[in-house]
Amino acid sequence: VPDDLLLGLKFIFGPSAVPALDLVDQRSVTRVRSPSGRTAYQVLGSSGKLYTCYSSCHFCTCPAFGFSVLQKSESLLCKHILAVYLSQATGACQELTVSEEQLTSILLAEEEDEG
Repeated sequence: VPDDLLLGLKFIFGPSAVPALDLVDQRSVTRVRSPSGRTAYQVLGSSGKLYTCYSSCHFCTCPAFGFSVLQKSESLLCKHILAVYLSQATGACQELTVSEEQLTSILLAEEEDEG
């Protein structure tokens, strides 16, 4: 990434920019797609936990998103969502096609973790 773009990312997204770029470099972002065309993204966080992100509605299941973005409005997004957008822009996304049932299980597993 050229220095001027890196500075722009850091200016707009603050402390999320560099960790998000690290996630992209590590190829930690996977687009999960079902035959019907539904998609979600899974990002393997730096802690080793897998987070589900939805670029269509700008949402991540990580605690930082809930706290810094939704509750405190301190950030525009978390490093996982930014990594999704950057991996889409650079073509660095892993691809995984799953059945409708598997995608449903992925989505429901996230809800159970939160509840």
